[in-house]
Amino acid sequence: MLMLGNGMVLTRDPENPFLRDGAVVMDGDTIREVGDSGTMRKKYPDAEFVDAKGQVIMPGFINAHTHIYSGLARGLSIEGNNPTNFFEVLDGTWWAIDRKLTLDGTRASAYATILDCIRDGVTTIFDHHASFCEIPGSLFAIRDVAKELGMRACLCYEVSERDGEEKCDQAIRENAEFARWAAKEDDDMIRAMFGGHALFTISDRTFRKMVEANDGLTGFHIHVSEGMNDVWDSLRNYGCRPVERLLDNDILGPRTLLGHCIHVNGAEMDIIRETGTMVVNNPESNMGNAVGCAPVLQMMKKGILVGMGTDAYTHDMLESLKVFLIIQRHNAGLPNVGFGEGTKMLFENNRIIASKYFKKPLGILKPGAAADVIVMDYRPFTPFSDANADGHMLFGMMGKNCRTTIINGRVLYKDREFVNIDEDKINNWTMEQAKKLWGSLNRRTY
Repeated sequence: MLMLGNGMVLTRDPENPFLRDGAVVMDGDTIREVGDSGTMRKKYPDAEFVDAKGQVIMPGFINAHTHIYSGLARGLSIEGNNPTNFFEVLDGTWWAIDRKLTLDGTRASAYATILDCIRDGVTTIFDHHASFCEIPGSLFAIRDVAKELGMRACLCYEVSERDGEEKCDQAIRENAEFARWAAKEDDDMIRAMFGGHALFTISDRTFRKMVEANDGLTGFHIHVSEGMNDVWDSLRNYGCRPVERLLDNDILGPRTLLGHCIHVNGAEMDIIRETGTMVVNNPESNMGNAVGCAPVLQMMKKGILVGMGTDAYTHDMLESLKVFLIIQRHNAGLPNVGFGEGTKMLFENNRIIASKYFKKPLGILKPGAAADVIVMDYRPFTPFSDANADGHMLFGMMGKNCRTTIINGRVLYKDREFVNIDEDKINNWTMEQAKKLWGSLNRRTY
């Protein structure tokens, strides 16, 4: 039995939203009870006690869209790469990296990404992987790292024709094999989706292959209308818009997650809503790639389930929340929009998205929910409660405020130190893999 107490508990449970001095009691991988600290300590005197030291206890963050394969790119400059449009960003940076990413490079990327997520209080990730250098076994390599470090993850591989039919077919097989493994294993820590890259890199023939290989095992996780390339390609070659192509190819549905959806029109939004398909917004990445502002406010008004991801631009979900608010207000020319939508995406909708794949409730502290709990190092100097906690997070917190991270009842990070994880050993090995990757990209030694 594990108890995290002596803190302000923000549960996200409407039946028990806030405790000024509370505790969360965990029995293995599940929350057993949430109550005031004194009562819980008397009721469970033998529980191992983790002291929150008066700070904020809350559910771990969920990242609904990220890319582990970019984990070794921090500080990297690819010689001769100076992209002036979205396609050049993809081809000159991200595709160049994944074409050189070996299985060891994939493992190193997973280590780097997951350690950063744990530091930032992220306890669940939906990853969208690409390593066209070595595809077979790549999802299983990420799985092994996630299990070793204790991260809850839903994984997929991005199918694409950009490197030819053989690589495309390997990507399809990797998705299918991993989805079959996940279905058989039924592990609530590791789940599978069936990935696809942007539509302009996928033909209808490949969509048919994907649907056949998936055979209803899971939902699709696919980039949609991130840039205008998807729109132009679909109109020119298929006589319809991207979301219509997805509908025609049986990709949409309640377990499918569409990344970005920046350049979708009203009719496409109606299709997304009517099929129950989910969308994930990645505001910082969209701004960084200069591809536009997703019509999230309109999508949510139409009743579309829109969650929040980072596209690996950051691993800090509060950073994404802050940027979401700014870009939506700037785009709308209104200073009174985006707050409710952004907090709903991060704290409610991501939880609903996760519920499509994971059995135990995530993103909430209540009996029966997953024991994914964090402590944020935050001492408010203005009134703080469930009524205004989102405002405190938006303007007073960031991911690095996280001081303790517990996932599946396992203390992984305590008082800003990793627990039973040899960070130095991992970082030293990751550095060697990064040097190999950078060297292969720039043809020199690092």
